[in-house]
Amino acid sequence: MNFQQLRIIRETVRQNFNLTEASAALYTSQSGVSKHIKDLEDELGVQLFIRKGKRLLGLTEPGQSLLGIVERMLVDAENIKRLADDFNKVDEGTLTIATTHTQARYVLPPIVNQFKKLFPKVHLILQQASPTEIAEMLLQGEADIGIATESLTTEENLASVPYYQWEHSIIVPQNHPLGQEKEITLEALSQFPIITYHGGFTGRSKIDKAFEDAGIDVDLVMSALDADVIKTYVELGMGVGIVNDVAYDRERDYRLKQIKTDIFGLNTTWIAVRKGHLLRGYGYEFISLCSPEADIKALKKVAYPEE
Repeated sequence: MNFQQLRIIRETVRQNFNLTEASAALYTSQSGVSKHIKDLEDELGVQLFIRKGKRLLGLTEPGQSLLGIVERMLVDAENIKRLADDFNKVDEGTLTIATTHTQARYVLPPIVNQFKKLFPKVHLILQQASPTEIAEMLLQGEADIGIATESLTTEENLASVPYYQWEHSIIVPQNHPLGQEKEITLEALSQFPIITYHGGFTGRSKIDKAFEDAGIDVDLVMSALDADVIKTYVELGMGVGIVNDVAYDRERDYRLKQIKTDIFGLNTTWIAVRKGHLLRGYGYEFISLCSPEADIKALKKVAYPEE
């Protein structure tokens, strides 16, 4: 038994038992993948995969039992490397942050700037994705830290801490009728076409719930993945925008007016790591820069009790 065989088992499952995709992901040949699987099955004396001809259809009962152990062994092997690097290369390495466009564009720039001054030799990777994809990237070991409003606190294999709280703002062109209102109501807002986030992004569920609870139908003319797109079409006069309040830049968005409101409730953006994943010291430093109030010791205890 060797680690390559274990990686092949894990990747074959991740690729829905498609050996072509698994071999491509591991940069090896399909015949090599098949041989490693057969060799491991012969060594263990059990069949790990359900087969139909040359196709793999799923895991057998022994295969299902083995998969969890394989996952833990591979994670721990990666943790050993990180632990050694924390002693040998204290301020060097790679840190992958998976986050949404809103966080990467409007919230993280000063944090990233400060982090790079503290750790100039750390290669920082910002991966922009949906909240669901961010959670999956953490679970698959493709990212070290995830930052999003949705999805992170519902995964039992992720440990999370609150980053910051925020509310939605209404964005309209200058001289728009809503800009003259002393107080914005859901009823007043519903008189205009709405442009806001796609479902599952940046508090969209709170927006939907507010209108639904009030029994108000809205004309949702467009949804987008990020605030920049929303603001572009608001500027064209296609509708009224609803965005994260941090997404309004007074200097860049001078053609638009921001109307602050609390009608959609309070949202919390979270920082998460995978349980069992040993995060390098500079990774926890990044979290501390984001949220100085975060209890890093408690996060470490939940995320990696052995540390």
